[in-house]
Amino acid sequence: METQYYKVYSPALGRDMECKRYGHAGRPVLYIPCQNGRFFDFEDFHMADALAPWIESGQMMLFSIDTMDAESWSDKGGDPYWRIRRYEQWIDYITREMVPFIRAEANGHNGWEGYPGIIAFGCSLGATHAANLYLRFPDLFDGLLALSGVYTVDFGFDGYMDEAAYRNSPVHYLADMPADHPFIGQYNAHRGVICVGQGDWELPETTFRMAEICREKGIGLWVDIWGYDVKHDWDWWYKQAAYFVPYLLGQC
Repeated sequence: METQYYKVYSPALGRDMECKRYGHAGRPVLYIPCQNGRFFDFEDFHMADALAPWIESGQMMLFSIDTMDAESWSDKGGDPYWRIRRYEQWIDYITREMVPFIRAEANGHNGWEGYPGIIAFGCSLGATHAANLYLRFPDLFDGLLALSGVYTVDFGFDGYMDEAAYRNSPVHYLADMPADHPFIGQYNAHRGVICVGQGDWELPETTFRMAEICREKGIGLWVDIWGYDVKHDWDWWYKQAAYFVPYLLGQC
């Protein structure tokens, strides 16, 4: 598997940020690690092994980045006003810095003049971030794989709400989206998956709510609820990722 490490200063965050590319060609995928995770977690926790058939065959090219959870969602003792704005700076880093970089890499490695869009992928809190990116920026992300996420800002901010928190709480802003909002047409032209189990350590309630909202709004997200034996853990995420990737790549 071809890999490449990068370390680049981020103006949005005011610090160096690290990432790693896995693969030599194919659809670009942005992988967001679990809570407080680092870019190397994709490899260290063996998700790279689970997706190796698609990466090594040139069907997908994956970019794993660092979270900023320690300064935002996880910093429960900090001021929520500043924590959510630090999170917004991380969102800016992704949308204004990483997205152009990923596009350039995908175009260069595939010999494309354009690009087919980026798939956002994450597990646990990484799924929360991935879904938020997909839903907020359908012009940048045309695919989603969100496994075992929680889709309300309450998870990290314990009831705090202002305009910045609202922008990052899918259960809230999606429920308020007008039926004729242009984003809905974009979602329905894309392929997105939200999946959760109902076993140990899973928190499926906000996924249930996302399924209700999608039905109410006519949003074609595939919201899939797995059984009571399905735990919030890597062994299940490997299985789910392998199950859904062919759909996201348009193979079924």
